[in-house]
Amino acid sequence: MRRHLGAALALVLGACGPERAQAPAAPSEATQAAARTGMVRDQLVARGLRDPRVLAAMGRVPRHAFVPEAQRSLAYEDTPLPIGYGQTISQPFIVALMTLAVDPRPGDRVLEIGTGSGYQAAVLSGLVAEVYSVEIVEPLARRAEADLRRLGYANVRVRAGDGHLGWPEAAPFDAILVTCAPDQVPRPLVDQLKVGGRMIIPVGPAWGAQDLILLRRTPAGLERQSILPVRFVPMVKGTGKP
Repeated sequence: MRRHLGAALALVLGACGPERAQAPAAPSEATQAAARTGMVRDQLVARGLRDPRVLAAMGRVPRHAFVPEAQRSLAYEDTPLPIGYGQTISQPFIVALMTLAVDPRPGDRVLEIGTGSGYQAAVLSGLVAEVYSVEIVEPLARRAEADLRRLGYANVRVRAGDGHLGWPEAAPFDAILVTCAPDQVPRPLVDQLKVGGRMIIPVGPAWGAQDLILLRRTPAGLERQSILPVRFVPMVKGTGKP
């Protein structure tokens, strides 16, 4: 896994970008499937990603089904896209890179913070046993939950709540992916990570310089590895219990 991850890092520029203008009506399913194949080849394999399970997952999941209809012709481009409420779906390379970084295994229970459109959860769904996903924006949580159910991702659970608090009653988790940036790693998320577990998280000020960090929990404490500079939407605090 480290070899695949290291080979990719020299070729990535970042995670987020400006919202794109609305596009014409989406192409046919056959055209989308061809675009998805090209995405895997040109954006993932060409940048050094080699893990066959992650590549297969990225090739299966219909990214266009997780973006607004007006954006679907752009679904497989090398860019983030707006999904409403000031949020974005990350560019495909970042989704694949973060998935690869936590080394997903078939029996794993995984926590995602920042459901957004549900796309990252869908990618994880085919790689692990269970996915628990938390989204602070309730309309996004409800929409993602409905889309994931409609598309058949039965091992994904979604709820609206404060991602800083995680999902304590489902803990501990083998892996945690955080797709929004807090100023520092929330302690409850560390506490919900198994010994031997992996967490990938962007850390830094809102809309400022952020660092994508891979954490590994060991019996002696946390091992920390800086992956690359990124820019994610900020991690928003809610009120009350998740």
